[in-house]
Amino acid sequence: MSNNLSSNESHHLTFESIKQSSDEGDFWLARDLAPVLSYQDWRNFLQVIEKARIACERSGYAAGDHFGEVTKMVTLGSGANRTVTDYQLSRYACYLIVQNGDPSKPVIANGQTYFAIQTRRQELHDNRAFGGLSEDRQRLMLRGELMRHNKALSAAARVAGVTTTVDYAVFQDHGYKGLYGGLGNRDIHARKRLKKSQKILDHMGSTELAANLFRATQTEDKLRRDGVSGKQMANQTHFDVGRKVRDTICELGGTMPEALPTPTTSIQQIERAQKKLAKKGNANENAG
Repeated sequence: MSNNLSSNESHHLTFESIKQSSDEGDFWLARDLAPVLSYQDWRNFLQVIEKARIACERSGYAAGDHFGEVTKMVTLGSGANRTVTDYQLSRYACYLIVQNGDPSKPVIANGQTYFAIQTRRQELHDNRAFGGLSEDRQRLMLRGELMRHNKALSAAARVAGVTTTVDYAVFQDHGYKGLYGGLGNRDIHARKRLKKSQKILDHMGSTELAANLFRATQTEDKLRRDGVSGKQMANQTHFDVGRKVRDTICELGGTMPEALPTPTTSIQQIERAQKKLAKKGNANENAG
């Protein structure tokens, strides 16, 4: 490996080197991943796996789909063979493991970035149905998802101590500032040249909405997983997640969210146009 490689690139190549493939897709074996993440004691790594499994279930996913228990034969120093338990991990499982790993280990931070990027790439590749939708339909779908996840984020923030309307506005502003390089809600509103009554989320394209959806879902998950307590800690968590999403966009070579164009139509205008089309279609069907 070249000495010119950054530590991030070195770790990425290491994660890639232990990746395995099957008909169902890519996977990693836990006993291969443990030493890469600087865990020499299997029992300690099992604790991290268990935390990741719980986070998976709390996020609404079946842990069995991402943490498959398997057995394999290993040869001991004496030459004898022994059966040991291992786990076949999906990319998402690996992401959760590094999210729950020891933050003092430099490789953990690199792993978080790596698996966040690769998981997002896989989601985009797999979601062909979404990719086949028009920009307007993608915006409608993402805006609906964001409304739903913002409610879940609000509930998680409330548990953390963000209780009043003003508290939540400040909390949301921290997330925007992390994602938008220091720009808060008002700054983004001004850049988009919106009226006071208009919401910034209703005037975002699909790429910008997707970045904000990722910010919201990851913040909710981290607040619950880490048991964040107190307004200041919740605000800092939201900022940190927003900044991590921004860093990921940068690593992928994407456009920063504040530099993305503002669509000429709002979500409300698209909804009205969709309703008109549906009404027209129903009228034609009845006439026929």
